[in-house]
Amino acid sequence: MTRQFYTIDAYGGHAQLYRLLPFRFTRIDSEELIVNEAGEFLFVPNGTVEALIRHRFPPNTPLYQTLKAKQFLFDGESSPNLDLLATKYRTKKSFLDGFTRLHIMVLTLRCEHSCLYCQVSRQTADRAAYDMSRETVLRSLALAMRSPSTHITLEFQGGEPLLAFDLLQFVVGNAKDLAARNGKILSLVVATNLAPATDEMLRYLRDENIMVSTSLDGPAFIHNANRPRIGNDSYELTIRNIKRARDYVGTENVSALMTTTQLSLKHPREIVDEFILQGFRSIFLRSISPYGFATKTARRTGYEPGDFLGFYRTALDYIISLNKEGTYLVENYAKILLTKILTPYPTGYVDLQSPAGAGISVRVYNYDGDVYASDEGRMLAETGDRTFRLGNVHRDTHTSLIESPAFQYLIAGSCNESLPGCADCAFQAYCGADPVFHHSTQGDAIGHRPTSAFCQKNMGIITLLFRKLRSADRDLNRVFFSWIQDHAHSCIPVQAQCD
Repeated sequence: MTRQFYTIDAYGGHAQLYRLLPFRFTRIDSEELIVNEAGEFLFVPNGTVEALIRHRFPPNTPLYQTLKAKQFLFDGESSPNLDLLATKYRTKKSFLDGFTRLHIMVLTLRCEHSCLYCQVSRQTADRAAYDMSRETVLRSLALAMRSPSTHITLEFQGGEPLLAFDLLQFVVGNAKDLAARNGKILSLVVATNLAPATDEMLRYLRDENIMVSTSLDGPAFIHNANRPRIGNDSYELTIRNIKRARDYVGTENVSALMTTTQLSLKHPREIVDEFILQGFRSIFLRSISPYGFATKTARRTGYEPGDFLGFYRTALDYIISLNKEGTYLVENYAKILLTKILTPYPTGYVDLQSPAGAGISVRVYNYDGDVYASDEGRMLAETGDRTFRLGNVHRDTHTSLIESPAFQYLIAGSCNESLPGCADCAFQAYCGADPVFHHSTQGDAIGHRPTSAFCQKNMGIITLLFRKLRSADRDLNRVFFSWIQDHAHSCIPVQAQCD
C-alpha cells in the first residue's frame, strides 16, 4: 500500500519555514512595490506584504521562490542567497572605496557672463585679486594627493577658469607631476562657458587630455535670457565654441549641462531638440539649485517641485519617443537612477549617495584657500553661511579637515538609512541624503522629509520610472537598457558644471 502525505499547508507549518530579510514597500497604482537593502525590487499583488510579515505566505508558489531568489526572505536552503545579498550591498556602497576622488579647484571668481541663476559672487574679468595664488594651488594639490583613492579627478571651476589660463597651466603641470610621484591616475575636467577660449587654449586642452564641460540651456531665446553677457550673443558664442572645442579635443570629450528656469519649464521639447541639433547624445534635465546668490533671483528663475516634475515628465516622454524612432539621446538623471534600480552598481553622482557624497566623494578648494565639503557648501559661504567650510589649505591637514566640526555636522545627516522619513522609504536604496541641500532650504542637515523639495523631486521621478518599468513595454526597456549598458560596470562620473 502507498503511504499518502498531506501537504505542508495542512499542518500550518509554513509560518516557521521562512524568515524575512529587510525590505521596504510602497503602493504604485494597483500593485505593491517591494525593495530590499540592495535595491532589488519586485511588483507584487496587493496583500502580499501583509501575508509576508504575518508569516502566512505559502511556500509552494512561484512567487515564494522569486522572493527567495531576490533576497526578500530566506529559509533553510538560503545560505548562498544571503552571501549574494551581502555582495550586492558591498557593491552598492563601493563608491566609498578610496574616499575622495573628485577634487574641485576654484581658480578664479572672474567671469564675463551674468547668468541669472549664478550661485557664486562673480567678479568682473579684470579683478585678478580673485584668482587662486600659486602657493594655494600647491597646498591644494598636496591635500588632494593625500586622498587614499588611486583615481583622482581634478575639476577646474570659477567664475570662468579660462580667464586664469596661465594659472590653469601651472596647476596641470604640477598636478601631473605629483600624481606620477604618488602613483595616482589623474583625470582633468574644465567647467567653462568657452567664451574666452582661443585656439591656443583649445590646443592645450587637447594636448593635456583635459575634458570640457560647458553650459547650454536650450535654443537661443532661452540660453540668452538665462545666461546674458555684453553683446547679447551668449548662445551664438557658445554654439560656435562648442564646435571649435570638438574640433580640437574630440566630440566625446565635450559635454554640456542645462539648468531649468521658469522660462525653460514652458519649452521642454525645444530644449531637447536643441541638444539633438547640436549633436549631443545626452542631456541632463537639471533643476535649479537653491544656493548662494541664485536665491536673489528666485522670483525670476525659481519654481515649485511639481512644476519641474511636469517639465521633466514631458521632456522624458519626448526623449523616449525619439529613441524609439531611432534618435539616440540619453537623459542622464534617469540613467543615474536606472543604474541604481536595474544594476547592483553605484554611481558617482554625489547628490544621490548615502553616506552623502559631500565631503566624502568630493572636496572643493576655493580661490582663497578655504576648503568646503561640496561646491554647494562653497556657494552658501558666498552669502555668509560658512557651515560647510572644513578648513583652509594653509592651516589644515588631511586629518584635521575630516575631524572638523563642519565635517562632523555633515556626517550626522549623511546616511538616509537612519534619517526620519528616509529609513522606511521604499526608494531609499536609490536616493541620497544631501544634507547641504536640507541645511540650505530647511535649516538643518537632516531636514523635514515630507516638505523637502529634494524628496518631492526624487520620489516623483523614481515613481515615474517605476511606472514605466511596470508597463512591460519591450521597446521602452530596450531604450532604458541601452542607456545604462555601456557604463553599468563603472561609476557614472559627477557631472561637471559651470556656475
